[in-house]
Amino acid sequence: MSFGAIKANAQQIVVSGVVTDASTKEGLPYVSFLIGGTTKGGQTDADGKYTVAIANGQTTLKFSYVGYKTQIKNIKPGVSQVINVQLQSESTQMNEVVITAGKKQKYRNKENPAVELIRKVIENKSKNRIEQYDYVSYQKYERMLFSMSNLSDKFKGKRVFKNYQFLFQQQDSTKIGGRNLLPVFQEEKLSDNYYTKSPEKTKTVVLANKRVNFDERFIDNQGLSTYFDRMYQDIDIYDNNISVVSNQLLSPIADGAPTFYRFYISDTIKTQQPNLIELSFMPRNTTDLLFQGKLYVTMDGNYAIQKAFLTVNKNINLNFVRALEADLDFEQNADKRYHLSKSNLIVDFGLSKKSGAGFTGERLVSFKDYKINTPLPDTIDKATQLVVAPDANKQSEQFWKMNRPVALSAANAKIYSNLDTLQTIPSFKRTMDIVTLFFAGYKDFGPFEMGPVNTFYSFNGVEGFRLRVGGRTTTALSKRYFFETYAAYGFEDQKWKYFIKGTYSLNNKSIYAFPQNYISASFQRDTKIPGQELQFVQEDNFLLSFKRGENNMMLYNDFYRVDYVREFENHFSYSLGLRKWNQSPAGSLYFTNSESSFTNRINNINTSEVSLQLRYAPHEKFYQGKVYRTPIVDKYPTFNLRYTAGIKGLLGGEYNYHNFMGSIDKRLYLSQLGYTDLTLEGAYIIGKVPFPLLSIHRANQTYAYQLNSYNLMNFLEFVSDHYASINIDHNFNGFFFNKVPLLKELKLREVLSFKALYGGLRDENNPVTNQSAMRFVKNQDGVSITNALNKEPYLEGSVGVGNIFKVLRVDVVKRFTYLDNPLVTNWGIRARVKFDF
Repeated sequence: MSFGAIKANAQQIVVSGVVTDASTKEGLPYVSFLIGGTTKGGQTDADGKYTVAIANGQTTLKFSYVGYKTQIKNIKPGVSQVINVQLQSESTQMNEVVITAGKKQKYRNKENPAVELIRKVIENKSKNRIEQYDYVSYQKYERMLFSMSNLSDKFKGKRVFKNYQFLFQQQDSTKIGGRNLLPVFQEEKLSDNYYTKSPEKTKTVVLANKRVNFDERFIDNQGLSTYFDRMYQDIDIYDNNISVVSNQLLSPIADGAPTFYRFYISDTIKTQQPNLIELSFMPRNTTDLLFQGKLYVTMDGNYAIQKAFLTVNKNINLNFVRALEADLDFEQNADKRYHLSKSNLIVDFGLSKKSGAGFTGERLVSFKDYKINTPLPDTIDKATQLVVAPDANKQSEQFWKMNRPVALSAANAKIYSNLDTLQTIPSFKRTMDIVTLFFAGYKDFGPFEMGPVNTFYSFNGVEGFRLRVGGRTTTALSKRYFFETYAAYGFEDQKWKYFIKGTYSLNNKSIYAFPQNYISASFQRDTKIPGQELQFVQEDNFLLSFKRGENNMMLYNDFYRVDYVREFENHFSYSLGLRKWNQSPAGSLYFTNSESSFTNRINNINTSEVSLQLRYAPHEKFYQGKVYRTPIVDKYPTFNLRYTAGIKGLLGGEYNYHNFMGSIDKRLYLSQLGYTDLTLEGAYIIGKVPFPLLSIHRANQTYAYQLNSYNLMNFLEFVSDHYASINIDHNFNGFFFNKVPLLKELKLREVLSFKALYGGLRDENNPVTNQSAMRFVKNQDGVSITNALNKEPYLEGSVGVGNIFKVLRVDVVKRFTYLDNPLVTNWGIRARVKFDF
């Protein structure tokens, strides 16, 4: 039940108002009230406001608050009304009350018993965490339910749902999500879990897993499950920051909590042992990423949390979140300390925060058989972090009935069969076909799917108008063999481009599923802009056709490739590759060894390469889409190391060289100051090579802000045979905007970025110092448009505003160095579309 908010039906009246301190006139947060003659009631919100539905025949409301006199108010029958309440302090006699004309008493941490108590909780956090024990084991049950919510009777009665009425559920209207629900996903998981302190390790053995399985042509079931797990992570109240819907909210018992929260002692509970203090808390700034709610603190010297209720203020800078509630319950261990025994997180999403249909997600977690300081049995494989029992997905309904700690309701038990039935209905299949085409860009034809549609048409300075059509096979054809192809035609250069690829899966799984284990062979003949590197986007995406400056330098490439990719459960992977590469200039790009761009032209460059790439991404999770398997960004780093060797004489290769490249990517969470995405990268090339084989630094001449490119660098502007770089992109999550009146209502978020690149060319690869090296490209005025970095690094930075209309980020980008290079833009405005909560 939300704080102080209960919706009425036709047989009820609505009573609302505000509860204030009779002396200060300040609203009192979380005042308890009861409907006379019942056990039903609620609490005021953080501002002291309340709304309650009263049935006919109920005539009183009782308001109580620790430190204040209880007050009973009479209700007029049959009519909705406003009842404001002023509570008197217990220590003040009526003839001694001094009214201060609306002047509010300033909240202070100093000499505040509620703050002194929360500091005691913070001091004792370490001994109340799982890390205090040498060994811990427990069984964990998880249930995730995702539904369309708050659906009107009109929506439910639409013709399209005529045959689907069996899917809808009726819900108590006082709960998050509204009355009509349409469940669309459910998953249950039962696992044994183990923790060892030295060395610190965790291990999970999945005993049973049951979920709704959609047709793989439309939805990646594992990816969907992983995405929901990322949004609804376990809530550890003892962590400084708690991850909820992909954001980090400061815990009310974080080390710095008294700086950002207000705390109030709202009750004492002496009816159980140990005695408890009910501690209410609220954010000082209601738009910050903070919780509000109640903590129940044990008064036994442990200062542990025995129960917690967390919600968020309606003004919080979270997109699409209409309501959020989390209930945490703790039980005593044998040593009289507490462990989490049950948690329930419910989040309701909607385009409108006030009304209309939305989505509600609920994750219930229950723990049992909690054992402390009992060493792991020898039968447990301690090396592997995650083990899934062979029959985990095949457990019987009888098994689930015996092992569920919380029984499913009759309606929820039918969700699995209901959605299985739904997928057999032809009209649903047609609907999913259209949705998949719109969001994923592919049209499914069973064993083959055509797309992606956003590449069917594009244009550039060399090819002019470009048409492309292609597609790939699906698991409906084979889970071992996969084929992908496309053909494209440029009307300006009048050339055909094409691609064909065959892949054999060695583990009989989709080649996009984790862990990958496959071998592939491909041939591609197509154009490429030197130095343009894109993440999760096709280069001939129509929207990227629009670019600034001159864009008529491209390469025609012929790639012959054979690759082997192997991933392991610990998220270490390696890939081996053999590539034969022929590249020739297109447009105004040319290759020559002469100072004159018109003599001694080189038609093409042939190389043959072998490569080894190592990657380690601990705890990485993915969302698998139709086009890409996209990593879900988290706090864990990603390490990459790649070695490429060019071999002269192999398959016509003309150059010997060695290319070493390494990078580290890391997201740093800085609590209320937001988060920073940090990338460190470096490379070194050994050998004398022409400039197309050097590191052509990632440039961007589109109007889209690219996180990993230099947004004011021109294509082919800089090349290096050794370099180091750092990219910093920081999102403040509205920390400053949230403090500005009026502006905070827009829920904007500040972003700041800085990029630095330091590198250079050895004399053997620099045509300025070596006459035998391939010449850099010059413009029509004879000025080189390709350069080596000298002792000065390339620097650029940006400041921006994110979350515009909830999806748009706009940056003002400034370039600080190499401003005298031809066709340089010192500053620019770039935009990026990003869906985020």
